[in-house]
Parts: sequence; structure tokens; C-alpha cells
Amino acid sequence: MNVGFIGFGEVASTLSSGLLSNGVNVSTCLEGRSKRTIYMAKKSGVNILDDFVELARTSDILISAVTPSTAVAVAKKLGKYSKGIYVDINNVSPSTVNEALLLVENKRTVDAAIIGSVEKNGCDVQIIACGDAAKDFSILNNHGLNIKLMGAEIGHCSQIKIMRSSYTKGVSAILWETISGAYEMGIDEEVLKIIAETEGPQFEKLAHSRLISSFLHSKRRYEEMGELKKLLSDNKMLNDIIMVSATENRFKDICMKNKKIQKENDEYGQYDSYKDIFYALKNIK
Repeated sequence: MNVGFIGFGEVASTLSSGLLSNGVNVSTCLEGRSKRTIYMAKKSGVNILDDFVELARTSDILISAVTPSTAVAVAKKLGKYSKGIYVDINNVSPSTVNEALLLVENKRTVDAAIIGSVEKNGCDVQIIACGDAAKDFSILNNHGLNIKLMGAEIGHCSQIKIMRSSYTKGVSAILWETISGAYEMGIDEEVLKIIAETEGPQFEKLAHSRLISSFLHSKRRYEEMGELKKLLSDNKMLNDIIMVSATENRFKDICMKNKKIQKENDEYGQYDSYKDIFYALKNIK
């Protein structure tokens, strides 16, 4: 069994770990990838192929795990070379996933979505999947993954996932705004503890993780909100939504600051605490 990942961020890295430990050959290509992606892929022990066409041709299951803005372009480039099952696991709208998967010439396609925290749940994170080839994709349940079948209609899983993002990313945006403001006032630790009194004992730990993730993945989350707006527009609901645009703007702002830090430091850096991020943001020129 050969599984290939297009893109090698947190999702691909985590799922690869489970697949490798359950006897699956996992490959990716690092052509044009960032220093951070190259580091993660080499550390994981997956096979590194010379080009993406080779990856597409040799994978029994090819998983697209890229940023929302590149999902269609990737399918257009590699869909004609895919010999096995092509899985779009990106956080995109149903119209985008349909556009992407229609570009896969052999029509063995799956619309899939991660439901839950990859960081928290690891390889046990739930993956929902739909499409004519979803049942064949679910063979990976025998190799460490947790795939739940959701029918044959392409776009159904993407619709569920992107609407879930409306809530989860909105909460992250509010948390960022609250704690970044509290940090400037020097009361962030006290504010977190007070909120934890009503939100539960795990809140502080989860808040730390959510804040770091919001920064590192701000570009992806900004693009996700664009996909959500596309879904709402397709369903003639866009004018009734207020928080989505606010969340999109918040992550756009974080993304721009993230890029500035990367430009100054030539790398993402390692952040063990949200305080490291806010300190870096405070000191960018």
C-alpha cells in the first residue's frame, strides 16, 4: 500500500506517523516547499520523491493536504497523473472541492475532512469521507486511521467541515483578540485563569495551543474563511452573516504580521508559548 501526500503540514505529518507505524509506505515531494515543511518531512521518515508527477503516478491513495487557495491548482496539475484514489482533505467549500475533483481524470475521488484537533487526537482524529471511492479510502482504517463514511455525494463532507470552521475559527479569533489585549495590559495570565473558572480546567492548556496554532496557521485560516463566504454566498446567506467577515479580517491581520516576522527572521521559529508570539509581534518593525 502506497500513500502519497501533496503538502506536508501538520495534518500530513500526523497521519503519516500512524500509517508508517502500521506498515504503509508513505511518500511526499518537497519541490518548492518551505524550510519548515522540509524539516518535518525528513524528520518523519517518509519517502522523499523527486517530483509530484512521480508521487501521483506511484500512489495507491493520493491525499491533497494543501492550503485552500491551491486545492484546485494542485488537482489541475496532478489529477491527470493520479492512477489510484485522489483524496481532497482540504478545508474548502463544496463548490471548490467539486471543481478540484472534476479535474481528476480517472474519477476515483474522495471528499474528506478532518473533524477535531490533529494536535490533540493524533492519528485517531476523525476523518469523514464521501464519494464513490470513499469506501476504498476507508481501507486505511486497517492501518491506523479513523475514517467515517458519509455517503457518495461529493461536497457533503466539505460542507460540514467548513460550517464547523465558522464556529471554531470564530472562537479562535475572539480568544486571540482577548488575550492579545490582556497581554498588552499585563493581565493575560489572570484573564486566562478567570475564564477557566467557567470554561473548565482544560481551558488554559487548550487556549495556549489555540493561540499558537492561530498564529502558525493564520494564512490557512484566513483562506478558510474565504471558502466559508463562498459557501454562504452559494446558499444566498452571505448578507445574514456578520462574524465570518470579522473572523476573516482578524486572521488576515495575523497572517500579515506572521509574514513580516518570517521576512525578518527567515523562518517561522519555534514557539513554546503564546507569550513568545506576542513578544515577537510587539517587537516587529
